[in-house]
Amino acid sequence: MIIAYGVANFLQAVAASRERKHESFHPRLLFKLASQKTYLTGIACQVLGFLLAIVARADLPLFLVQAAVAAGLGVTAILGVIVLKWQLPRSEIALLAGLTLGIAALVVSAQPSASKDLDTLAVVILGASWLVIAAAGWITAQKVHGVPGSVALGALAGLAFGVAAVASRPLASAGVTDLLADPLLYLIIVQSLTGQLLLALAMQRGSTTAAVAAMDAAFAAPAAAVGLVLLGDQIRPGLEWLAAVGFLVTLGTVLALTRFAEPQQAAALPPVPAPVPVERRPPPQENQETARRRPRIAPVSPSDDNTRPAGQPRPPAGRRTGRETGGNGIRSVQPRIR
Repeated sequence: MIIAYGVANFLQAVAASRERKHESFHPRLLFKLASQKTYLTGIACQVLGFLLAIVARADLPLFLVQAAVAAGLGVTAILGVIVLKWQLPRSEIALLAGLTLGIAALVVSAQPSASKDLDTLAVVILGASWLVIAAAGWITAQKVHGVPGSVALGALAGLAFGVAAVASRPLASAGVTDLLADPLLYLIIVQSLTGQLLLALAMQRGSTTAAVAAMDAAFAAPAAAVGLVLLGDQIRPGLEWLAAVGFLVTLGTVLALTRFAEPQQAAALPPVPAPVPVERRPPPQENQETARRRPRIAPVSPSDDNTRPAGQPRPPAGRRTGRETGGNGIRSVQPRIR
């Protein structure tokens, strides 16, 4: 699951960087990305990770599954360094190591348990959250740019995916017939598509690390809290402190990655050299002697053949006058031949 999400984020980041940056919250970006095999492969990896996460949510608490999904950021960063030659600073490398330790603490402290069902009010609140996330995404896509835009849009994408994760926890143990009739299934589909659009917009802002880290932070924290309060998630007795430390370390490293992240796409491009100014010199001034010696060209005038009255014979070849014009349309002054 961790590898699937990490590869999915990496492939989607590559595909998003190839498209022209969009400044509006419009689904046409998804249609354009769908024409790339790279993006479709990333979606296939994400669907695989999502299915594995649903299987895990049937017995494991949300705080563990969400933190494991967040660990996919480490796979994304490693692939970026190997394939795209991303230059990760030492601070990001240290934070990725802290993320691994936080995940390990959560794995040790989590206790498997079945999920409780959500009541009608909770389902309505989850559905209304889509309107809030969509409105915030529409405003943010137009107003916030650069790395802050990656963080803001990534966080909104994480909230959308987090709502889908909360809805999938009760559905993990449902049958096929009950699954199709449950409104939570369609809430998962709508929130997942919204999250995909927000994540693509976030990755176009220049920093994949910041976008994915912000998404993971907003994806893990609220869902984990809802799981502990409403879904019956449990922690091993006596290891509550380890679960708290592990979750805080995981969340803190992810938030810190949003602070220290740098735009990878911009860093990978070679610097553009500054244009060299070209000195324009004025044309040389002619003195009066040179201007006097230059031959003067008379203006073009019609030839004698065009101005000769009708019936008048043409002068013989040996007695052409100076009014004859040359073949280039410029009158040439020639002496009379006697």
